[in-house]
Amino acid sequence: MRFFRWLYPGLGVKRWLALFTLGVFLIAAGLAVAVDVHVLGQLEEGMRNLTTAATGRFVARGIRGAVLIVLGAFLAFVAMQRIVRTIVLGVLPAGIQGIANTIYQRRQLARGPRVVAIGGGTGLSVLLRGLKQYTSNITAIVTVADDGGSSGRLRQEMGVLPPGDIRNCLVALADAEPMMQSLFQYRFKGGRLEGHSFGNLFIAAMSELTGDFEEAVRASSKVLAIRGRVLPSTLAKVTLNAEFEDGTVIRGETNISKSFKRIKRVFLKPEDHEGEVIEAVPEAVEAIGSADLVILGPGSLYTSVVPNLAVSGLAEAVRNTPARVVYIVNVMTQPGETDGLDAADHVRAVLSQLGPGAVDSVVVAGDSIPQARLRAYAELGAHPVTAAPKSLEELPVKTVRAQVIAATGLIRHDPDRLAKAVLRLAEVNRPVVRRDDQG
Repeated sequence: MRFFRWLYPGLGVKRWLALFTLGVFLIAAGLAVAVDVHVLGQLEEGMRNLTTAATGRFVARGIRGAVLIVLGAFLAFVAMQRIVRTIVLGVLPAGIQGIANTIYQRRQLARGPRVVAIGGGTGLSVLLRGLKQYTSNITAIVTVADDGGSSGRLRQEMGVLPPGDIRNCLVALADAEPMMQSLFQYRFKGGRLEGHSFGNLFIAAMSELTGDFEEAVRASSKVLAIRGRVLPSTLAKVTLNAEFEDGTVIRGETNISKSFKRIKRVFLKPEDHEGEVIEAVPEAVEAIGSADLVILGPGSLYTSVVPNLAVSGLAEAVRNTPARVVYIVNVMTQPGETDGLDAADHVRAVLSQLGPGAVDSVVVAGDSIPQARLRAYAELGAHPVTAAPKSLEELPVKTVRAQVIAATGLIRHDPDRLAKAVLRLAEVNRPVVRRDDQG
């Protein structure tokens, strides 16, 4: 019965369906006339008499049949073209060219490498924006230890996992219209919702509606039409803890970032059941095992990257993956968290969680940063992460220096430069496939 919906008034397809039917009939009639078979009965006889009367008996039967076939094919082609155009314009305002670009883009990106990116914060979202131009086979594994800002408030008031870092990754991978992306990142100003982002509220609402945070992330992924998928590293409600070199221990990501003391190690503790094993999301472990490339960072060393590796099963999966494992060192130190740490210290912190030999390559920024750009950061206590060759050579990793810093604006990684640098390491660098601006 659904077929008859195509016959509803106003759809603009009935006339073309009729023309297509006529074209098919003429093709069939032409074949019947050309080979002199009796298939169409009276209709065939009528067509035979009609073509004979129109052309006379001086035109061979085969030619008369060929003319009918050509005419029928032409009418069927025109009708099908009009039907497709009507349907496409009804569902895709960009039209035929837009849908052609979309199909081409998706097919090309689907051939890209299987990449797993592990981290959180703004650093991971920068990387994802670059990677999605080269592949749609992306899995972002995101920490859920955030306890500050909008995420922390929703965590306390609604009991949901912190959605902030996950929201940033979803928007970074989004293929939806810019307005939808802006909506997810919009922060309310004033009132009881001040400081909350719409995306955080949406994910929290979906979590309550579905009763499942993972399902809420999947639903949000569909809304934003993301390239790839985003997974929390664990579904357990956890608190990040840090032990410092002076022996003290601090609870909470926000408090750790404000400590201004040298961190010895970080670990996770469950909020609900003391001593409970914090299990990784199974899809995350599977993604790491089947990846072509596993990327750690960029992002806050102790509050974004390492916490994921403290989840049971994730560190083991990274150690055992057949994929190349790459760690991206931050461009700048983070005041209160990584003061005074160089690139080698960053690598040692990651290897202390994973074990020696787990990381194949380390990407460090080889750019020269103008003093004018560094001045504002220095006032806040942030400085470039130094990467002395001698200290890095002592570590069991391959060091890659690349031009990966954005040319203007904040001193952070450039999405496209960074994506090219890491994909080149896995020998899977592919031509960029971008959306046609006119499509």
